[in-house]
Amino acid sequence: MSGISRRNMARLGLGAGIGAAALALGRGGGEDRPRAGAPGVPAAPPRPIGDGSTAHTGPQPNQPDPPRALEPGETPPQFVVFSWDGAGEVGTGLFPRFLELARAHGAHMTFFLSGLYLLPESKKRLYRPPNNPVGASDIGYLTDAHLRSTLTHVRQAWLDGHEIGTHFNGHFCAGSGSVADWGPAEWRSEIEQARTFVTSWRTHTGWRDLPPLPFDYGTELIGGRTPCLLGQENLLPVARELGWRYDASSPGGVQRWPRKRQGVWDLPLQEIPFPGRQFEVLSMDYNMLANQSGNSTRAPSYNYPYWRAQATQSYLAGFERAYRTNRAPLFIGNHFEEWNGGIYMDAAEETLQQIAGRPEVRLVSFRQFVDWLDAQDPDLLARLRTLQVGEAPDGGWREFLRPPEKERHA
Repeated sequence: MSGISRRNMARLGLGAGIGAAALALGRGGGEDRPRAGAPGVPAAPPRPIGDGSTAHTGPQPNQPDPPRALEPGETPPQFVVFSWDGAGEVGTGLFPRFLELARAHGAHMTFFLSGLYLLPESKKRLYRPPNNPVGASDIGYLTDAHLRSTLTHVRQAWLDGHEIGTHFNGHFCAGSGSVADWGPAEWRSEIEQARTFVTSWRTHTGWRDLPPLPFDYGTELIGGRTPCLLGQENLLPVARELGWRYDASSPGGVQRWPRKRQGVWDLPLQEIPFPGRQFEVLSMDYNMLANQSGNSTRAPSYNYPYWRAQATQSYLAGFERAYRTNRAPLFIGNHFEEWNGGIYMDAAEETLQQIAGRPEVRLVSFRQFVDWLDAQDPDLLARLRTLQVGEAPDGGWREFLRPPEKERHA
């Protein structure tokens, strides 16, 4: 672990979401169902935005019922958010695989789209990354065929009810141009470019045969995850100015109810149990890999069965700990990758299958989760935040979340 450089992390696949704090960790029923509607069909005829790369199509289909405030003494739901960094389809079939899985279980997810995945490599000089050469990127540009496929699946994801966030663009994690050293001005530039690449793909590709993305990215984009979980401190004031509602970039969070930082919900990847080891691991596929095979994505295959089971058991242990105690949300991060024979994709799928449909479990996007948070009484959320990792409410939920005596008799 100690020998893994940040640049190697960025080169391991479609963006490796891990930072210095995450490396330190390595050493050491039912959910809301989608509303009735025709999957894959916009709610209204598209009204083009700009060059027609995106369009207004009305309210997003396949959404859960609007959130409501918890009643006094009511048990909180167990929220689980599966999220995907990069969200590019590169011919592996992983994007449609997990769309199908989510559809089968009434789950929603967040896809953090890398803006460069909608910019053809032939137009790479349109990208001016802060503190890096024009057109540079530590992740690869997609082929035209893969860009077209990514457009198809991003469109389908939104129509299925999932959220489209951002993983920004060039994924710079090392050297003088690292996002760790960017100031607010650099983050503003990166975000504006990411939005432009999503909203101008028709102009940049010249393609007119594909339908538009069926959403206004200006209102759809309310949060993201930074490359390698770096640079959040200078991103947050920009996120607040842009009206973002959350950021998912903190490394090394613990399984407790979240709070806001600088007016933005801070939704970190979390430390969860790692079976057979004396430390906890960050709740992301890359961190499983880093603790099992170092920086190797093709370790000897005889390890795969044990590692697959260990990763699955780790996610499930994090889920069970929260589900049976403080009901803190569980955030699971992934990439569309085939590291070590695809065992981490198998672990994510098996985890979702095992928890879907259990009482009071909701498999949601980050957007849907912050919608619920914002619908709650702030005093109730403050009480939930007093519960430590693995701490059940004293006297049970009915007693713990009853309003104070003076409020009950007011």
